[in-house]
Amino acid sequence: MALAVPQVRTQFPTPPEPLDPQHPVQEAPSISRHVDLTQLQKEADELARTAETIPSDITSIRKGMLPKDMIQKLKQIEKMSKHLRTELTP
Repeated sequence: MALAVPQVRTQFPTPPEPLDPQHPVQEAPSISRHVDLTQLQKEADELARTAETIPSDITSIRKGMLPKDMIQKLKQIEKMSKHLRTELTP
């Protein structure tokens, strides 16, 4: 009994030529986004300030005390990080 070995394509096929050579295919319009770098800097600074407090919170946990706002701060860090990443991704 022989096993079937799937064939793997290394490249995609080329698309067909346009049917009407008088009307060439147009590229999709590019959407230019304006990124407010000043606002991003403020958000990055706030992210850094919030993240700076985490090591002391971990120290408190090692001593047996869970800071009441630590989970909220971690969620806020995640949210701010995701927003910055979204704004900077082309």
